[in-house]
Amino acid sequence: MENLELTKRPVFIVGHKNPDTDSICSAIAYAYLKNQCDDTCEYIPARAGQVNQETQYVLNAFHTDPPVYLHDVMTDARDIDMNDVEGVTEDVSLKKAWHLMRDRGDVTVPVINQQKLTGIITIGDIANAYMDVYDNGILSRAKTSYKNILETIDAEMVVGDAAGCFESGEVVIATANPDVLEDYIHPGDMVLLGNRYETQLCAIEMGAACVVITMGAKISKTIQIFAKEHDCILISTPYDTATVARLINQSMPIGYFMRREKLTTFKITDKTEDIRAIMKKKRYHDFPVLDEEDRYVGMISRRTLLNLRKKQLILVDHNEHSQTVDGIDAAEILEIIDHHRIGTLETVSPVFFRNQPLGCTATIIYQMYQEKGIEIPKNIAGLMMSAIISDTLMFHSPTVTEVDKAAAVKLSEICGVEIEEFAIDMFGAGSNLSDKTADEIFHQDYKNFSVNGFEFSVGQINSMNSIELEEIKDKLVPYITEQMPGLPVEMCFFMLTNIVYEKTELLCFGERARELVRTAFKLPKTQKKFELKNLVSRKKQLIPAFVSVLQQWEK
Repeated sequence: MENLELTKRPVFIVGHKNPDTDSICSAIAYAYLKNQCDDTCEYIPARAGQVNQETQYVLNAFHTDPPVYLHDVMTDARDIDMNDVEGVTEDVSLKKAWHLMRDRGDVTVPVINQQKLTGIITIGDIANAYMDVYDNGILSRAKTSYKNILETIDAEMVVGDAAGCFESGEVVIATANPDVLEDYIHPGDMVLLGNRYETQLCAIEMGAACVVITMGAKISKTIQIFAKEHDCILISTPYDTATVARLINQSMPIGYFMRREKLTTFKITDKTEDIRAIMKKKRYHDFPVLDEEDRYVGMISRRTLLNLRKKQLILVDHNEHSQTVDGIDAAEILEIIDHHRIGTLETVSPVFFRNQPLGCTATIIYQMYQEKGIEIPKNIAGLMMSAIISDTLMFHSPTVTEVDKAAAVKLSEICGVEIEEFAIDMFGAGSNLSDKTADEIFHQDYKNFSVNGFEFSVGQINSMNSIELEEIKDKLVPYITEQMPGLPVEMCFFMLTNIVYEKTELLCFGERARELVRTAFKLPKTQKKFELKNLVSRKKQLIPAFVSVLQQWEK
C-alpha cells in the first residue's frame, strides 16, 4: 500500500478486484461525498487492482488521479498504537538516560543519530553498567565527556574545557598522604580528593588529567595556575568524595553500553501477524519500528498489539468475499454500497448496507448526493456519468433503469459532456486491447463466484469491433486452457460481448462448464459453441441463470 501521512483516521473506500470503471469512479465519488459530510475521518478512494484502459481514459478526461492501490488490508505496524518513546544520542549519560526512563515509565530507549537507529539501551543495561563495574579504567575507555561528568556530579569547571573527554587513565581516590599517592597516581588519571593543598599539588605534579575537588572546597589561585601550566582540568563539586565515587560512573555515555548488533526491529509495513510471531521468540520488552528509509518511528510491545486498530473499509460495487481486496477478514467493514445480488460476505458487526436494483453503483451514490444536498463538482459528475455509461453499456444492458438514465443525463449536464460522443470514445479506448497480453485481458474484468458449494469465475470484455473480439478469443482460449488447472475454481467462463449487436460469445472451461450453460439457457445437449443473442450483462443475465441451475445441482 502507498505511504499516507494523515492526522485523521483513514477509511478506505474500495471496489472489487480487477476493478472496472464503476468500481473506480464510485470509490472516488463516494470518498468526496463522505469527506464533505464527515470531518472525523479521512475517506480515501482506493482500488484493489490495476486501472484498465477504459477507466484510465475516463480519469484523464476529467483530470482525476487514480485511487491509491491497496495490495491487501492486513494490519501492519502502522495500525498499532506505538509508544512515542523519544530517542537519545550515544553521548547521553547513563544517569540522564535512567532519569528519562524513570520519568516516562520506559524500560527501553532507542539510540538514534540523525533519525537513524544506532542501538537500544534498556533499564537492565544501565543497572548492569552501574552494578557490575569494578574496573577503575572504564570511565576513560568509555570516552566519557567532561560535560557528562559535570552534569552527573553537579560540578563546575574551574580550569579546562568542558568540551573534552576523559580518555586515558584510571579513577583514583586520594585518601593517603602525598608520599603514598606518588605510587598510585599515574599520568592521565582522574583524581578525586578533598580540600588538601599538598594532595592537590601532588596529583597535578604526577600528571593527572583531571582533579575533582569535593565538598565544594575553595581552590587556591596557586593550584589553579599550577593546573593550567600542567594542562590539568580542575573540577569542583559540592558532593563529598564517597558520593562522587559512587556517582562518577553514571556519567559514562550510553553508547559504550548500548546494544548495537542483532537488534530486533520492525518496519512500519510489516504485518502484525509476522510481528506477533517474532515477538513470541524474543524476550525483549520493546521493539523499535522503522520507516521505509530506516528512520526511527516509535516502539511497540506485546501490550501495544492488544490495542490493534483494524483497517476500516467501505466497499463499493461488490459484496462477494471472493471479489474483495486481500486480507478482508482482518479489516473492519463500515459500509457496503452495491447494486449486485447479496453475496457471501460476512461482517463481525452490523454495517450500513445500501443495495438497490439499479444498473450502476454510481447511480446510488448520485442519489446520496441528492439526499445530502451536496453539490457535485464537474469532475465527480463526469466520473459518475462515465460509470453509468460503462456499466449499462450506454443504456443497452438489461440492467439499466430509468433512474440510471435520468442520473446520467443530469450528470452530463453538470460536467458539460455529450453522452453518446463520449461513450463512443470511452468504449473505443477500453476495447483497444491489441497491445495487451492474454493475462492482462483475462484479469481486466474478472470475478469469482460461489454458489451452493460450486466455485466459478466469469470474465468479460466489451467491444464495438467483431474482428477485435475474434483476435481476443485467439489469445484467451490457449491461455485459459493452460491456466485452468491452477485456478481456484471448477468452471471458468469468459464473455466476449459485442456492444453494437448486443450479443455475447461465451467461452467455457472446466468439466461441467458447458453443461451449466446448456442447462441455464435451455440449449441442445450437443451444442459446444455458445453465441448468445441479447445477452450482454454478467450481473443481470448470466449470473442469475447460473445460480438458478447450481442451486439444484449436488456436489
